[in-house]
Amino acid sequence: MARKALTISALAIGLGAALTGIGTKYRAAQAEENYPPLGQFVEVTGGQVHYVQSGSGPHLILLHGAGGNLREFTFDLMDRLTDRYTVTIFDRPGLGYTDQVPTVATGALATDGDAPLDQARMLREAAEKIGITAPIVAGHSFGGIVSYAWAVEGLENDSPVNAAAVVSLAGVTMPWPGPLDPYYRINGSAFGGAVTIPLISALVPQSVVEDRISSTFAPQPAPEGYAHYIGAGLTLRTASMRANIRQVNTLRPHVVELSKRYPELTLPIEIVHGTDDTTVPIHIHAEEVIKIVPSASLTRLEGIGHMPHHAEPRMVIDAIDRAATRAGLK
Repeated sequence: MARKALTISALAIGLGAALTGIGTKYRAAQAEENYPPLGQFVEVTGGQVHYVQSGSGPHLILLHGAGGNLREFTFDLMDRLTDRYTVTIFDRPGLGYTDQVPTVATGALATDGDAPLDQARMLREAAEKIGITAPIVAGHSFGGIVSYAWAVEGLENDSPVNAAAVVSLAGVTMPWPGPLDPYYRINGSAFGGAVTIPLISALVPQSVVEDRISSTFAPQPAPEGYAHYIGAGLTLRTASMRANIRQVNTLRPHVVELSKRYPELTLPIEIVHGTDDTTVPIHIHAEEVIKIVPSASLTRLEGIGHMPHHAEPRMVIDAIDRAATRAGLK
């Protein structure tokens, strides 16, 4: 009887795994059909980078946050800027249609994430190949720390793609106290990569996705049509989920090291951060970084949450324009 029970259990587990695998592949294929690449691809060392570029004028790069893709900015903000900037939006490594940093293990049991500095180096190579020079680098949330990493890399390398200025939109910049949410710690483990992430990828309902979007925008509502446009299914692909969660779960040590270099930065830095941001709290990040970087200027948005570029796009555009003026680009 015991042997029979073990056999039945093994068969059930195997069937469950097979069904989960089928489910993840189907949903990934559906997401890619519904949300195909919007732009072009450029080959870099070890992979390819997906980007959208439009407009004319000084170069402006936009980097999206965790769990996102370049649609974050093509939804609205890009069209407000192309009249006076050559705007380039990248899918960050491992997300959207950009490959992961080639040195990072991607298997089910791996736990390392793409470090912000390695992401910046990969995107800098892409930027150089497509002719970007002296860009303003603007990053939202996780994209914020990648924009700072872009600037820090410029301290070591004399390159045409060194940032002329940085704009941080609710950006991660400083080490935070305490552990991350269990969602990241569990799913960022080897067990999570092998077991829970495929289950989430295959089974999570649309209602959960919409709840996550709502909590990210709170206390403001998400713009009408955003949930349909953003292509959350791209992030729910198993490989993208693993990349995203591992990047967040392993981020803090990289922030610690990068923040040691901030006092060396002299380029213009404009920060736009909402006072009601609970995802990347202003008092931990923006209000601390301005204490150690003399060239950083903070615009506080009273009552605004984690998505200032949607809630107050005019304020964000003004910050970009100030950065351009301070950098001598306008």
